[in-house]
Amino acid sequence: MQSLPASPGPGPAQARRCGAGPAGGVACLRDNYPMTTPSARPPCYWLMKSEPDECSIDDALAAPGATVAWTGVRNYQARNFMRDAMQVGDGVLFYHSSCPAPGVAGIARVASGTRPDPTQFDPTSPYHDPRSAPDAPRWLLLDVQALRKTRLVGLPELRAHPSLAGLQILQRGSRLSITPVEAAHWNAIVALADGPLTQAGTA
Repeated sequence: MQSLPASPGPGPAQARRCGAGPAGGVACLRDNYPMTTPSARPPCYWLMKSEPDECSIDDALAAPGATVAWTGVRNYQARNFMRDAMQVGDGVLFYHSSCPAPGVAGIARVASGTRPDPTQFDPTSPYHDPRSAPDAPRWLLLDVQALRKTRLVGLPELRAHPSLAGLQILQRGSRLSITPVEAAHWNAIVALADGPLTQAGTA
């Protein structure tokens, strides 16, 4: 994910772009509210991976309004989460990935609806997609606002807690850059991040 300026103002809560309809949505992971409707619902929760060399939690906090455009998503399922399921106000676990110490590094929120990712049209970008056309964009982004940095809750510490066994990022073969997080998992991870380093976290 490259650090780009966010949109000039807040976008609509619902996704705005073309693609699969409501049948491709997922159920809200809190209180069973369907995410496929744009009406008000309790917040849902997500884990979003960013390589800290491109955009760390510190970079996001230092951006204007502590808000960055989440560029570079090139997986259809992750894109569909943004387009069909994520709404303004949803909670985000800001996860540092592809680095020596991967883990949850901060707390953020979804700050806009979706719009085309400009990096898909930029031949100099590593995220350039020559098959995507401006009149039919293939890839989307949304804005993410960093709320605070936490201590790093790394993979060994996440794996050490039985209550987090169902967390998607801990499943074998899980490689998506955006994954839904159950409310119970969100609460447990936020409590870990706000607490002292556990013995598992030093492993």
